[in-house]
Amino acid sequence: MNRFALPIDDALPDLLRALRDAGRAVLQAPPGAGKTTRVPLAMLEAGLCEGRILMLEPRRLAARAAAERMAETLGETVGQTVGYRMRGEAKVGKTTRIEVVTEGILTRMLQSDPALSGIDAVVFDEFHERSLNADLGLALTWEVRDALRDDLLVLVMSATLDAAPVAALLNDAPVITSQGRSFPVETRWLERPLPKSQRYEPAVAALVEQAVAETSGGVLVFLPGEGEIRRVEGLLKGHLPADCAIRPLFGAMEFKAQRAAIAPAQTGRKVVLATSIAETSLTIQDIRVVVDGGRARRARFDPSSGMSRLVTERVTRAEAEQRRGRAGRVAEGTCYRLWTKGEEGGMQPFPPAEIEAADLTGLALELAVWGAQRAEELAFLTPPNPGALAEARGLLTALGALDAQGRITAHGRALAALPLHPRLGHMLLMAGRTAAPLAALLAERDPLRGAPVDLSLRLEAVTDPRGFAERRPFAPNRAVVERIRAETKRLARAAPDAPAMSVAEMAALAYPDRIGLRRKGDAPRFVLSGGKGAVIDQDDPMAGARLIVALDLDGDAREARIRLAAPLAEAELRGLYADQIRWADVCEWSRRERRVMTRQREMFGALILDDRIWKNASEDAIARAMLDGVRELGLPWSDAARRFQARVELLHDAGADLPDFSDTGLMDRLESWLLPHLGGVKTADALKRFDVTPALRAALTWNQQQLVDRLAPAHFETPMGRRVPIDYSGTAPEISVRLQEMFGVTVHPVIGPNHLPLRITLLSPGQKPVQTTMDLPGFWASSYADVRKDMRGRYPRHPWPEDPTVAAPTLRAKRRGG
Repeated sequence: MNRFALPIDDALPDLLRALRDAGRAVLQAPPGAGKTTRVPLAMLEAGLCEGRILMLEPRRLAARAAAERMAETLGETVGQTVGYRMRGEAKVGKTTRIEVVTEGILTRMLQSDPALSGIDAVVFDEFHERSLNADLGLALTWEVRDALRDDLLVLVMSATLDAAPVAALLNDAPVITSQGRSFPVETRWLERPLPKSQRYEPAVAALVEQAVAETSGGVLVFLPGEGEIRRVEGLLKGHLPADCAIRPLFGAMEFKAQRAAIAPAQTGRKVVLATSIAETSLTIQDIRVVVDGGRARRARFDPSSGMSRLVTERVTRAEAEQRRGRAGRVAEGTCYRLWTKGEEGGMQPFPPAEIEAADLTGLALELAVWGAQRAEELAFLTPPNPGALAEARGLLTALGALDAQGRITAHGRALAALPLHPRLGHMLLMAGRTAAPLAALLAERDPLRGAPVDLSLRLEAVTDPRGFAERRPFAPNRAVVERIRAETKRLARAAPDAPAMSVAEMAALAYPDRIGLRRKGDAPRFVLSGGKGAVIDQDDPMAGARLIVALDLDGDAREARIRLAAPLAEAELRGLYADQIRWADVCEWSRRERRVMTRQREMFGALILDDRIWKNASEDAIARAMLDGVRELGLPWSDAARRFQARVELLHDAGADLPDFSDTGLMDRLESWLLPHLGGVKTADALKRFDVTPALRAALTWNQQQLVDRLAPAHFETPMGRRVPIDYSGTAPEISVRLQEMFGVTVHPVIGPNHLPLRITLLSPGQKPVQTTMDLPGFWASSYADVRKDMRGRYPRHPWPEDPTVAAPTLRAKRRGG
């Protein structure tokens, strides 16, 4: 057996003992320790398993490379003792004992055979990457072990993950740590932050040139995606020494090109321009220098918009350390970072788990197939977001994959068996083989970036690439086109026979929530059937379309920009979704019109296909809609209404059995007290003229009205029999009355159950305030004398008796000369 010492070897005895005794373990080992290729072989040699050992890898390239390295160690070819399996490709045989699979394969195996017949161990490699499939696979595997296979060995291996939570999830699994062995790596940061005007790719290229000039050995450059790799590659050509070979490395490349990047340089040096695919799992030969561009690309899902998008973000500290470690695998190395040492403190410590940020539609479908009604039934290290999961289940219901109770349907099971997003799987099953090119296209990146949004252009580029290049001014990405063409052939074999459909009809099957209707106005703005807004560039040829299907959007939560669309005829929409198009009677308050609008609308989701006046809307429906107008505009208070409200509130606050008449309390109960009185009120102007007082009185029972009138009367009757309104709006009930009209009153007036004294503002004959008092007898006995002196001079024809307590009340003046 071809084997040399690796750091992981020291940890293998403890690991094998833990698996033998506990049946489960968590292994922590840094990159380069050798865990990927040594652990499965050690488990096999130790006789831990009679059946197969299944090892999960997050990427196709890593799965192939791991299988080939283990087979080479055994002196065999892949497909004998060690094999691999991934979507569309498998190299396994009858003698295969170790099978390296991509993570989605495990889910398919579990769904078809929950007992995992013939498999004795499941190993999750590079679990720190926290892919959605790995989290789901571990949750399902752990349930299988608990319910069906207590003999099943479960091993989680990770480079940087905090092992404690995973160990706790696996019922306090033993944790084995390998310290690993790496050579010292010198880290070199920028001296000052890059200017905001500095373009990214030229800055990376300049740092690569510096690294090549200052060091020796292979150089590994980390970039976020293929686009950046190609642009940096173009900038470096002709600017590096002649013996430097530039090798791109990303997941969508042909395997032959990936091998060229991994293999040692035959002569001179190599500069590998790679995505995060090179952070872990892979051993890239002869790398001694890392140039970290400091960015990573992740899928982000916004449950409020129902849209996923790829975003480019700053790397986390954990990712940066992973990348740095690649420079110290074979010898002392150097790591160049495209940021300053000070900027490092602002980085997040770890990247988010994919389950926190990704589209959960596939996860929701797998849970339904498994029979889990709630995600909490399974052991997820990070539970899925309830809002995002609800959005996903809503889409699956619209696609017919779930029934009204959220249970899987036969159609849903068929979708789960396809290696496609449920949207595209639904389209393929409904439209048949003719949908295969479109499904393959939509599952890939756009081959015509920068072209108009028209979907038919992409299909034309895929189905007739040579003719397209001659007819059109847009150059398609050849590698992407070839991948789409290859995937089309594979999907066509899995598709059923079905009636032919137009491209737009097929697109509408996949995206029933993204069918867009152009809004009124000049701008090409659309409302989508799912309720969100979207916009097309003004100069795009599709800007004038009335109906479209938006297949790719930028994910903006307010108004998404459409990047890919197909024009849809209304007849096509009606043909597909006749059972979901309905007439709705709509009676609603219009903020814009400031009136109740009564319409009859033909609706598909949020789209209004036809809109007519509803001539015979009921008074009740209008009144209910008007309540929203009241909520917006407020109650139309009059002075009388406010006085009545204050009387009720006075007694309510004193403990009387009366409803809450505060502004908030009344607004909260509009439907119960105001609705019956809103007949005929349809506009803001009509609301202004509406007298709310009768409705307020009607909100009380007859007994309650009597109680209010008795204990908080609307008027005070003066000694002369005149009714003076009582103002309850202040801190105490108050009246204003002529001073002479209160002559003879020796007991201060009170009201309410607590006998609150009235605040009395005494007026001069000229209706000017003279005195305010809450103790009238006290006023007569004290301040009245001074008031009398002043008032006699001003109003000599009016009576000003020395003793007002025995004088008769009056409003009359003395006759002239009397």
